[in-house]
Amino acid sequence: MSSSDEEPGFDDIVAELDREEARVKVRMEMRRFRKPTTVIEGLKMNEKDLQELGTKMKKMLATGGTVKDGIVLLQGDHRDRVVEILVKRGFSESSIEVI
Repeated sequence: MSSSDEEPGFDDIVAELDREEARVKVRMEMRRFRKPTTVIEGLKMNEKDLQELGTKMKKMLATGGTVKDGIVLLQGDHRDRVVEILVKRGFSESSIEVI
């Protein structure tokens, strides 16, 4: 077996460990025109996976949003639902801080 055969499994294990150890912060900010915005930061994921997670959250919550600089921004106050989604995706509930 070459090292390239082992890498996908290794990457999966590392991604799982990152999910378990991540200190995720979910907070609500008032943005332009006094619009509530849910901000999710501290997700230790590569850009592609983070973009995919942001897209799935937007669909599940029926809202708009974006992913910028490792931070997911969702239109509206969705703090409780975001925690549920992250727990279903494998993040530990104790590692998620809601502000």
